[in-house]
Amino acid sequence: MDWLHWWRQGDAVTQATALALLAMSVASWVVIAWKARLLHRGRTDVARCLAAFWQAPGMDAACRTLAAFDREALVLPLVDAAGSVATAQSAGTLAQAGSRSQQLTRVLRDALHIVLAKLQFGQVLLATVGSTAPFVGLLGTVWGIYHALTEIAGAGQISIDRVAGPVGEALIMTAAGLAVAIPAVLAYNGFGRAVARIEADLEGFALDLRELLLGTAAQAPAEDA
Repeated sequence: MDWLHWWRQGDAVTQATALALLAMSVASWVVIAWKARLLHRGRTDVARCLAAFWQAPGMDAACRTLAAFDREALVLPLVDAAGSVATAQSAGTLAQAGSRSQQLTRVLRDALHIVLAKLQFGQVLLATVGSTAPFVGLLGTVWGIYHALTEIAGAGQISIDRVAGPVGEALIMTAAGLAVAIPAVLAYNGFGRAVARIEADLEGFALDLRELLLGTAAQAPAEDA
């Protein structure tokens, strides 16, 4: 098929629909490539960082180790947030008010939300493309068929040969919509599972880190006594 001829024959609605599908495809593939790299590195980094953290002799050594391993900054923000509470001085602000347990819960929750927002970035776009691209393509098909039949009827000669070509060209829009939607849906589902696994590891680590620092803080007064 001569794509240039098809493009010239289409009206503004057909061209706008094709451009919308092209924009959806480019945006979804950019997100797919970025998230595939992020989650591949993140899955490896989180496992290495958690193992290295628990093998470290102290928090300072653990931070130095995580700085080298945590390429996507998924674990280090949690440790930094918890460390800010561990080294906090007197309660001069509301952020420092409350018990050590409350402060740790708050800062770890906030840090975890930031990390999870990074992991989940792009999921809404993939879901949107996956759910709307088939209908955008269908709109282009319906409009293209209507446009083709109107021109054929205006010519006064209707035959299978005259109808098959324009209608076949219009049906390509449906195929284009599916071609855009299917990779987005598959990526959304695959990335969702990967994000859930990393999220579970990070939530478990945040809980363990909180208990560790609370236990350390409770031991300090006992040793001083």
